[in-house]
Amino acid sequence: MVKVIAIGDVHADWALLHGALKASFAMDTHGNPTQPVLDGRYRVILMGDLVHPKTIVQYEELTGREGYDFRDPDHLKSASRAQVRELHKLKEFVEKSAGHVQIILGNHDDAALEHKFLLGNAMGVIHAEFDPSKGGVPLPEDLQNWFRGFERFIRIDGIHFSHAGPLPGMMYFDDFFYNDRDSKHWWHEKSHYVKDAGHTFGVYGHTVMKEGIVLDLKNSFAMIDALEKRQYLEMLIADDGQFQARVADF
Repeated sequence: MVKVIAIGDVHADWALLHGALKASFAMDTHGNPTQPVLDGRYRVILMGDLVHPKTIVQYEELTGREGYDFRDPDHLKSASRAQVRELHKLKEFVEKSAGHVQIILGNHDDAALEHKFLLGNAMGVIHAEFDPSKGGVPLPEDLQNWFRGFERFIRIDGIHFSHAGPLPGMMYFDDFFYNDRDSKHWWHEKSHYVKDAGHTFGVYGHTVMKEGIVLDLKNSFAMIDALEKRQYLEMLIADDGQFQARVADF
């Protein structure tokens, strides 16, 4: 039996990420993987979107700059530098985990790496800090290589973990992905996609769960982009594929 600790989209909220890792006993007080992680009894899966704070306020807290302006190259450099520092710490944690901490590629990670799409949100936030054509600073080469090694999905005994959804087209962040309504709405309009894709159960992020994690055992999925609600998902998966799942608060 293995315990899987699945943590939703990070969006540069390092304090909440560390809080979830420590609450689940995956990270010790020194920031290192715990013995159950090293032994493989615990597996940690981060659902992606490591980068890009969600709000201007979060950018201001991250950079220490009031009135954060995504058009100001100095502000972009501050945002890039602060995230790079924490990404290196996370990379070190993952490298110490004996392969038992895995990260799924999110669309924001992909955008920070490839610069094909300039992402933003309805609150007026534009994520330009890693795009040199917009005055930002590209990810260092070691982090670029690390991001390129992220999985697009992880499958454990029929249980599917991916950033946005259960279908192959939801794992590649192209024009179709950004223009397809299903990328964000499939889970309450077409929940049959999980079974259609041949998965026993699915765990996904990408779509903010404003009321907290949605654990739908009837339709065999969990939507877990709820780190800001101080929640993560725990699953106990037996050798025969049977599992239990619960929402953990911290």
